[in-house]
Amino acid sequence: PEVCLYFDSELLRGNRSKKVESMHFDAFESENYPPLATAGVKIDYNFGVIHVQQGDQSIQLLSKVDTSISILKLFPGINEASVNAILSTPGLKAIVLETFGSGNAPSSPWFIAALAGALKKGVLIINVSQCPGGMVIQGKYETSKALEELGVISGGDMTTEAAVTKLMVLLGEYTVDQVKVMMSRSLAGELSM
Repeated sequence: PEVCLYFDSELLRGNRSKKVESMHFDAFESENYPPLATAGVKIDYNFGVIHVQQGDQSIQLLSKVDTSISILKLFPGINEASVNAILSTPGLKAIVLETFGSGNAPSSPWFIAALAGALKKGVLIINVSQCPGGMVIQGKYETSKALEELGVISGGDMTTEAAVTKLMVLLGEYTVDQVKVMMSRSLAGELSM
């Protein structure tokens, strides 16, 4: 009853999966969510983790997408010119900020000012971890406290791929204020609560 990825004997939740290998059969992982099923001589389903629709909700096709999104992957030594180049993209509506560990980022005044400027222009910023497993916990360490204070939205344990796709669909269908609220809510099992 959900979109899945089947590869190398495992059935994975699609919006929790990530391509991690280009040469071997164990090419996909779902670090933050267990397999829905494992196939061998028989198929072992993990029924407790399969998404079941609540109530009489019918499938809703959301066909409008907005691709005015970019990814800003942090790295040691990232400079102001690189950050500003991405944040000044014409028509930019949202950034997926790939941070370190549990959501940590540089605390340099120029970096904080650049993010504050983008937010002031109405650009949404979603904080996701570069780590394949774990989650963003903004404010846990000093290096993420400023992001929380600015109004950067925590992506929790969403993958970068899920955050980008979710933003594209939501920005295509809803207002920015609605998107801010919906990004922190699990809509299709893409985010742990």
